[in-house]
Amino acid sequence: MTAEYRAHFDFTIAFANGGGITGDGFRLDLPHTDMTSEEIGALLIRHLGLALVSSVELSGLRIVEEPHRGSRGVQTVRDSVEDAVIDLSHPIEAGLVTYPGFPAPRITPFLTRQESRTKYAPGTEFVMDVITMIGNTGTYLDSPLHRYADGGDLASLDLRTLVGLPAEVFHLRDAWTPERRGIRAATLADRDLRGSAVLLDTGWDRHFGAPGYAHGAPYLAEDAARFLADAGVLLVGIDSLNIDDTESGGERPAHSILLAAGVHVVEHLTGLDALPARGAHFTAAPPAVRGFGTFPVRAFATVRSSR
Repeated sequence: MTAEYRAHFDFTIAFANGGGITGDGFRLDLPHTDMTSEEIGALLIRHLGLALVSSVELSGLRIVEEPHRGSRGVQTVRDSVEDAVIDLSHPIEAGLVTYPGFPAPRITPFLTRQESRTKYAPGTEFVMDVITMIGNTGTYLDSPLHRYADGGDLASLDLRTLVGLPAEVFHLRDAWTPERRGIRAATLADRDLRGSAVLLDTGWDRHFGAPGYAHGAPYLAEDAARFLADAGVLLVGIDSLNIDDTESGGERPAHSILLAAGVHVVEHLTGLDALPARGAHFTAAPPAVRGFGTFPVRAFATVRSSR
C-alpha cells in the first residue's frame, strides 16, 4: 500500500447562528499531504457533518504518515489496476494452541504416498491425512448455534452474509490501553455500518501462539456489541483472543448480543493493519457442517491496488 497521511491539530469552530465546539488532539485522514490549513478545515467540517459554520481555526497543525482511519470525505481506496488479496488467517498446524485450555489439532496419516503406490498406476500417488481438532482452532467463525441451542448451525448460514462484504476496518492500536481494554460504542459511531463486516484491528495478533496472548487482550464492550447489532452489520471480526472479555468471569455479552441478532463473529484474525479503513471486501466462509456451531475459516480481503 502507498503511504497514507493524517493531520494532527486542535480546533475551534464557531457557528453562524451562535455557539461553537472545540477539539484537542484531533486526527483527520488526508487525501494528500500538500493541503493548506483552510483545506484541512473544510475537510474537518465535512468529516463532522456540520452546517452553518462561520469559522474554523486550527492550531498546532502537524501532518504525519499514519494509516487512514476512515474519515468521511477522504477516499481511502484509490484508482486501481487490479485487486490484491490479503490473507487474514492464522495457518493451522499440528500442536497449534489457539485458545488456552483447548486441545491442539492432531494430524495423522490415513494414506501415505508410499502406500498409495500400491493402489494406483505407476507414477501416480496421493496422500490423505486425518485432522482432529476443536472447531475453535486458528481463525474461526461462530454461528448462532455456538451460543444458542436453537440457533442456526454452520450449514444454515447464507453465503451472501459471508462473501465479499464491504469491510469497515477500525484501526484501534492506539485506542485502547491495558487499563481500558474494552472497545466502546462511541469509538465505532462515526460511520454508516449497515450491511458491512466490521473488522477490529487491535494489534493483539502479534502475540498469537505465545503465552501472553491469553492475558490482557482487548475486546468488544457490551455497549459496542449492542450498537453494532442495532446498526445492521452482518459480521464482526477481531484480531484478539476473544470478542468478549474472558477475564471478567463467565459472562459473554458480545457473543450473546451479536449471535442473537444473527451477526457472525470471527475471532483470531491477523494482518488487519494491511487493510484500508474503507473500500476492501471481506470473505470468511466455513464449511457447511450440520449441527456444528464454530469452525475455522480462510478469512481474506480483496483490496484495490493503487496505481
